[in-house]
Amino acid sequence: MDTGFSPFDPNGSGPDDDGSRGPRLRDISIRMMIPNIITALAIGAGLTGIRLAFEQRFELAVSMVLLAAFLDAVDGRVARLLKSTTKFGAQMDSLADIVNFGVAPALVLYAYLLDQVRSFGWIAAMIYAIAAALRLARFNVMEDRETKATWQSDYFLGIPAPGGAMLVLLPVYLGFLGVESSAFFAYLASAYTLVIALMLVSRVPVYSGKSLGQRIRRDLVFPIMLIVVLYVALLMTFTWETMTATTVLYLVSLPFGARAWGRRYGSDSEAQESENTN
Repeated sequence: MDTGFSPFDPNGSGPDDDGSRGPRLRDISIRMMIPNIITALAIGAGLTGIRLAFEQRFELAVSMVLLAAFLDAVDGRVARLLKSTTKFGAQMDSLADIVNFGVAPALVLYAYLLDQVRSFGWIAAMIYAIAAALRLARFNVMEDRETKATWQSDYFLGIPAPGGAMLVLLPVYLGFLGVESSAFFAYLASAYTLVIALMLVSRVPVYSGKSLGQRIRRDLVFPIMLIVVLYVALLMTFTWETMTATTVLYLVSLPFGARAWGRRYGSDSEAQESENTN
């Protein structure tokens, strides 16, 4: 696969160079740079969310984390659309995910609520961030395998990192809706954070929706477009109510996704063997 960068000898010599002019680099097209620029913007959004949380501007902080999630969903699709997928971009995207979906949500949640229970809240936030890093590392290992199980085209192993970031911020959404930020609520949120961390590194199959919508019946195009527009309108008008409802629906859907996986792939020995990340 073309990496988008010309390889060269670290000592400065190449096959057609005597070494006197240093490494020879070829120009990189804008097409190759666009996905990486989007990834860099996502990192900036995640880091800005951390800063805003420390400044007690929590609604903007959460919005920045959600913006980072949106940009993360966009960069890979843009790379495939422009045919500019590179190993460099994949590595950069993975590192960005650790910041945006591991560190940023944990610190925003801690600054907003978990700091009320001091060390217990910090431990919960820290474990979540570490679990997100472990989840991403496992995902990279499974993606690099030459032979993949058939279920990997439709399912993740454990909650994906962007989904984990959305779920773990549920106590913050509830706080924005008027739930009192008491010490009791902080203890409940800390326990909830630990549960989400365990679900990130669990072996629970989670429906990915990767193949959903590749082919849409003609009579369903307009209804689907209207549903998407309605959801975006609700998100912009009733942001935290919509995010709370989305999070709850996602949690409720997990057992049904796992059950569907069991019916379709549970007896597949190849799928079971492919789950071993060692």
